[in-house]
Amino acid sequence: MNRFLPFLEWLPKYNKQKFGNDVVAGFTVGVILIPQGMAYAMIAGLPPVYGLYASLLPALVYAFLGTSRNVAVGPVAMDSLLVGAGLGTLAIVGIENYIATALLLSFMVGAFQLVLGLFRMGFLVNFMSRPVISGFTSAAALIIIFSQIKHLLGLKMENSSKFHELVLHAFEKIPETNFYDLAIGMVGIFTIVLFKKWFKKFPAILLVVVASILSVYYFELEAYGVEVVGKVPSGFPSFQFPMIDMALINDIWPIALTLALVGYLETISIGKALEEKAKLETIEPNQELVALGTSNIVGSFFQAYPVTSSFSRSAINYEAGAKTTIASIISVAMVALTLLYLTPLFYHLPNAALGSIIMVSVFSLIDVSYPKSLWKARKDEFMVLLITFFFTLSMGIVEGILIGTLLSLLLMVYRTSKPHFAVLGKLKDSDYYKNINRFGEDVIIREDLLIVRFDAQLYFGNSVYFKSKLLKYIQAKGEPLRAVILNAEAINYIDDSASNMLMSVLEEMQKKNLHLYIAGAIGPTRDIIFRSGLIDYLGKENLFITIKEAVAYHDDPNSGPSLWARVAHQNLSN
Repeated sequence: MNRFLPFLEWLPKYNKQKFGNDVVAGFTVGVILIPQGMAYAMIAGLPPVYGLYASLLPALVYAFLGTSRNVAVGPVAMDSLLVGAGLGTLAIVGIENYIATALLLSFMVGAFQLVLGLFRMGFLVNFMSRPVISGFTSAAALIIIFSQIKHLLGLKMENSSKFHELVLHAFEKIPETNFYDLAIGMVGIFTIVLFKKWFKKFPAILLVVVASILSVYYFELEAYGVEVVGKVPSGFPSFQFPMIDMALINDIWPIALTLALVGYLETISIGKALEEKAKLETIEPNQELVALGTSNIVGSFFQAYPVTSSFSRSAINYEAGAKTTIASIISVAMVALTLLYLTPLFYHLPNAALGSIIMVSVFSLIDVSYPKSLWKARKDEFMVLLITFFFTLSMGIVEGILIGTLLSLLLMVYRTSKPHFAVLGKLKDSDYYKNINRFGEDVIIREDLLIVRFDAQLYFGNSVYFKSKLLKYIQAKGEPLRAVILNAEAINYIDDSASNMLMSVLEEMQKKNLHLYIAGAIGPTRDIIFRSGLIDYLGKENLFITIKEAVAYHDDPNSGPSLWARVAHQNLSN
């Protein structure tokens, strides 16, 4: 039961002190969650109240099913932008149909995550490399920031998920700027930034919300064209099944899958980072998928759009002293009280204030230091990051992620197709064999022996490369060469194509009266050598534990058979 209901593990040890910490953390996060949730709903193209709906049931479900004790689940900027960008490409008529599609999307995201979790397929997210994540996150942050320009300028502008279109639309509309909206937005930005620097523990977002509402109300700024949130429906969201439309499902499943993976990746990365700080390991990746999936599915029945863990709120939750997911339940209670009694207070909340909250919140997602370090150490991965960044800006979030992931996989395939291939020599006054290019004059190179090491698995993608490099080294040695020793310690797999390649290499070597010895092959690799029939070409006597043993046998074949030749095949896998 602890596996499926992780709260059962910590609940018996729960005490008043932890409850006190959780109340403080939950209240702190709740204060930020309410205006932030409303702001993020606007990014998704939804009425602000849907941000509050997304902060209720999903967060409550995660509190019982999630394995991280510190992450804060709810609406976030990245997922909100993905929702807005994805649904914005569809020909959806009317806000009611748009909302219904967003709820269906939430259900599908949850279904993907739940299925992946139940089948223990959380490893799929590993194919989204860090350069890809950094590239699309920074680009998405810029898109989110510029998508809020219309609120800061008080303009009516077309929504877009493409950076250049947002910039062009803004420049076209600049003459129509409402300076009251601009003033509210700029004051909001400066206030949050200054308080973050000098008074980190003070809820600056709450201050901006309260001050902007009072300013609009007392100075009657609506009469000067200031856009406000307007009437926010009170009460809890009603229960309803998501609209099921097969044609629509066919259109939005790529968005749903992207959201499912991105949301899971955000939760895992945030949870792991907080675990390191807390020195407490509780996260179980596949259970996290189940928790997020269930949260999104249940949320879709109660008018919540897709949710995941928030970078900013999770950090605040941890810094405020949260010990368990009771803190999330406290935050949910605050949202519930707001929906029941406080929604009339938000009528005069200006959109410019929400825009300023969004812009400051997502600015920290722009990562500059990581690309700099990649440029110095790994220029190929830097190019992947850069291409992902520019494609995300110019083509859209989903397209940028897909192209970046594809580039990462192609780079991985390229690297494994031409892995490191070293010629070894014996270190003077030792039994170690090292790369002759790295140790130079400190290694002894024999003319009658070629000792090589291949630092990767052997498969169809690099078998031709292996053969050409090996034959090149053999040709360079010339006539004195009598044998080749392959150090196979780094070879953890040999596929059928590579086995056939090795057989052909052995045949060519035998024609030249050259021997091939294999040293250091691990158990699974030895099993493949026997099962593939390669051993019939190689000979059991030519398998060795160490290079030293292979060299000794080469120097004196009468010294006796190798260890592997003396043991039964059925024991080799040990």
